[in-house]
Amino acid sequence: MIKNLKRRLNALYSPEQYHGWGKERQYFEGWYYKIINANEDQAYAFIPGIAMDSDGKRHAFIQVMNGKKATSSYLKFAADEFRPNPNHFDLEIGKNRFTQDSITLELDKVSGSLKFKNQIKWPVKWNSPGIMGPYAFVPFMECYHGILSMDHIIEGELSIDDETIDFTGGRGYIEKDWGTSFPSAYIWLQSNHFSEKEVSLKLSVANIPWLRSSFVGFIAGFWLENKLIQFTTYNSSKLIRSVIDQNKVIVELQNKHYRLNVEALRTSSAELASPILGFMEGKINETMTSEVSVELHDIKSRELIFKDTGRNTGLEVAGNLKEILIG
Repeated sequence: MIKNLKRRLNALYSPEQYHGWGKERQYFEGWYYKIINANEDQAYAFIPGIAMDSDGKRHAFIQVMNGKKATSSYLKFAADEFRPNPNHFDLEIGKNRFTQDSITLELDKVSGSLKFKNQIKWPVKWNSPGIMGPYAFVPFMECYHGILSMDHIIEGELSIDDETIDFTGGRGYIEKDWGTSFPSAYIWLQSNHFSEKEVSLKLSVANIPWLRSSFVGFIAGFWLENKLIQFTTYNSSKLIRSVIDQNKVIVELQNKHYRLNVEALRTSSAELASPILGFMEGKINETMTSEVSVELHDIKSRELIFKDTGRNTGLEVAGNLKEILIG
């Protein structure tokens, strides 16, 4: 018990590490690797993780999503094939390995290795261990979130369905979630394919349970000109608008210095498994072919600092959306 507590405390300031030491029921943890090749005609997501239900039944998994074809597969593994390193992020599931800067896959239809270079990480501070900020210290959150890399360059190739695909020169993104369940309603989007390189956007809006009530929380990071501009519930930012219909999603955020306007188009999506009380019994839909229009304004000067459209955008819109509509 003490050993597991020490491991969880060690992981607190390393969001990429496994956080579930000692957990046996109603718990999930999963990592999300987004992979786009240089020509942008191949887009995949690989999602390794562990799931535990209310009765203590457990299994490991790897989800494989083909973003261009909008298809997915869910591969189950025995729980004892899930082998996280207790000291740093190095996860093995069967013959597959996942780290901060690489993946190695040996699946029936996917094999090979990729390396990730020039990663852009979300900063970790003593009072804000990652994108969760001070909420990372709260022990009863339904879902915790971590950003491993906002953007990076890919090296290597994979054999997928007997076709060799070279991902060298492509771009990737890595994040993760852990806890008991996904929010009852949320928007999630991400793109790092803009006209200029090394520009990346990640945004989430969700209904967050809090004690006997709930609130609409949001976390967004926009990496531009070697600077991370943050819009979060905990840094005095404001959610001005959150509008969703069948065709698009519109979100407007504002912090002390900037206003961020985001409009994403909803396109064909693949069905992924999602956690409900620890087990992967829910269903969500994700697209990797959306486009997102982004504008960044300087509040003081009223100058339009950035305006562009992101390609290969990952977008999820799920749950009782009335809970997160604003404006």
